[in-house]
Amino acid sequence: MMVRHVRPSQPLAPHGIPGHLVGFVEALRGQGISVGPSETVDAGRVLPAIGLGDREVLREGLACAVLRRPDHRDTYDAMFDLWFPAALGGRTVVVSEEPQSADDVPLPEDAEDMRAMLVDLLTANPDLADSDPRLSAMIAAIVGAYGQYRSSRGPSYSAYQALKALALDELEGKLLAGLLAPYGDEPSPTQEQIAKAIAAQQIAQLRKLVDAETKRRTAEQLGREHVQMYGIPQLSENVEFLRASGEQLRQMRRVVAPLARTLATRLAARRRRSRAGTIDLRKTLRRSMSTGGVPIDVVLRKPRPARPELVVLCDVSGSVAGFSHFTLLLVHALRQQFSRVRVFAFIDTTDEVTHLFGPEADLAVAIQRITRESGVYTRDGHSDYGNAFVSFAEKYPSVVSPRSSLLVLGDGRTNYRDPGVGVLSHLVTASRHAHWLNPEPRHLWGSGDSAVPRYEDVIPMHECRSAKQLATVIDQLLPV
Repeated sequence: MMVRHVRPSQPLAPHGIPGHLVGFVEALRGQGISVGPSETVDAGRVLPAIGLGDREVLREGLACAVLRRPDHRDTYDAMFDLWFPAALGGRTVVVSEEPQSADDVPLPEDAEDMRAMLVDLLTANPDLADSDPRLSAMIAAIVGAYGQYRSSRGPSYSAYQALKALALDELEGKLLAGLLAPYGDEPSPTQEQIAKAIAAQQIAQLRKLVDAETKRRTAEQLGREHVQMYGIPQLSENVEFLRASGEQLRQMRRVVAPLARTLATRLAARRRRSRAGTIDLRKTLRRSMSTGGVPIDVVLRKPRPARPELVVLCDVSGSVAGFSHFTLLLVHALRQQFSRVRVFAFIDTTDEVTHLFGPEADLAVAIQRITRESGVYTRDGHSDYGNAFVSFAEKYPSVVSPRSSLLVLGDGRTNYRDPGVGVLSHLVTASRHAHWLNPEPRHLWGSGDSAVPRYEDVIPMHECRSAKQLATVIDQLLPV
């Protein structure tokens, strides 16, 4: 068999490998992944050490050099596929005489035959590594045949169209049947569970391979910048709470512990500096009168008592539940920085849920129990900030005191009901500090049923659309 190599239509690295690597690092930074000069130098040393022969080895080598956090891996992988694609143009299939594009690989006309062929390839590749040329060519051919469409900017590709043609539900059923076939007519529950997990994992990996092939071709047609803008998964800490899917919220919860450690370290350093005290200028000048006005002895102010109490009042209605849950997880992780933390939740009525957040509590379960077991709604189940503030003030009149900091979580949308500004003003006056964290974009404050402008008259309001923004705000607000 004679192998012929097809010269790509455009150079992958027009500025050479060093320039390409620098461009890759700058693109990672543009996505929010922090890559410093030292990591870039390390990546430059990795390239000649491991070479370019094995793409997956190169992927892992560069990841070891430039990544600091494991939760950035999905974004890194998507960027790597753009900057170090598996192929250019149509994937080349080796034949005896002429090189053949993957777009020219014959696909069965019948959809059932196509799925049967794909099941055979998946069965032969249980780990679905993008290394089997037959599987790679098959996926490329499917994307070329079923994923292509005409856009205003020319030919483009859609992973949704390609996956729709595959009918993944039917495909998963065939995979599951093949995995269970060796066990006979009555497989054990354990065997069924394992087979279902393997089939689901293969389908998920197949989605990723089709998505990667679609992005590769789209990048060639429309440019890397287009795909980087619309097709790269955001970092968990940059995903907006109000737009996050269930899977994104689960990924965001993984960054709680690192964020809490960072915030706790910063707060401890600020408290150490605070204990030294600041200069009391009035007393220092008074003491300097005995030395002719020369301030020889500096008088320091006595530091304020540390570890204040924290009172959290959070809206747990569906519209902001993800934001409130994440913030409660972060507050729980920071509980050792306060002498006491009390948590109150509401939808239209306020109830204390502190007992659900004990030191040994399963936080995911505790958050689910809030709406099931606590009295957070006694009316129609729609947000009612006014009644929530009134019920809080009536049921817990002595909770907010000059020793406590009040933290309100919610979007301030009242469903056109009484916002209870007067009651909130009384709570703010009674507290030592008071702040409101709002997950909505600032430009939406005051639109529709939002009472944020009225609340801003009595309490400082802070925009917290993502985990990164939330951590920045809390870092600034944590009392010393």
